[in-house]
Amino acid sequence: MNGTVLIVEDEEKLARLLADYLEQSGYRTFCMGSGRNAAALVQTSTPDIVLLDLMLPEKDGLDVCKEIRSFSAVPIIMITARIEEIDRLLGLELGADDYICKPFSPREVVARVKAVLRRSSEKPTSATKLLQINELCHSACLQGCQLELTAVEFKLLCLLHSTPGRIYTRSQLMDRIYPDIRVVSERTIDSHVKKLRKKIAAITPDKELIHAVYGIGYKFEYNRD
Repeated sequence: MNGTVLIVEDEEKLARLLADYLEQSGYRTFCMGSGRNAAALVQTSTPDIVLLDLMLPEKDGLDVCKEIRSFSAVPIIMITARIEEIDRLLGLELGADDYICKPFSPREVVARVKAVLRRSSEKPTSATKLLQINELCHSACLQGCQLELTAVEFKLLCLLHSTPGRIYTRSQLMDRIYPDIRVVSERTIDSHVKKLRKKIAAITPDKELIHAVYGIGYKFEYNRD
């Protein structure tokens, strides 16, 4: 068994088609036709990945995605027939890992599921040796050298490092780093990230670990050799 996929799709025939293709590829599936109880099911059943339609009855996909992200980092692929850029950015803002636009080939969906699950489970041994973080001791060692970080810089590094490849918007970083909802501008986050990147570059100038994603935010990703 390759994993469990929750399909939240109100078009019954499409949901069944996706389930058939995924099951043929070795996945276990279960389907929901409404967004109302989708987040609750994720919490109780802990699927490995969620296929989430944008337009759902009772609660739309963006609201479901936001609710899931309040308690889980489970990979989410959003399915949508609305291809406007604003929808893509809003979905990313709420923490979606990938998108697929209707109409699509079921084989493409299976390939996307495999790719997202592979990315989420990859933990390269070289990466583990490169950066070691101990949250209890508030320490981060890069290639055996201690990173001298402020409390905010350490929180940023821990958050980005926890899910390599995932893009965090500036507002998401602000919400996570400053839970007391103090007034902080996006420029403040940029400033902290800039200082953190400078400290990393001082030790590993040939390896960029924190990447800026133009117009969106930041992600942590090890350089591929």
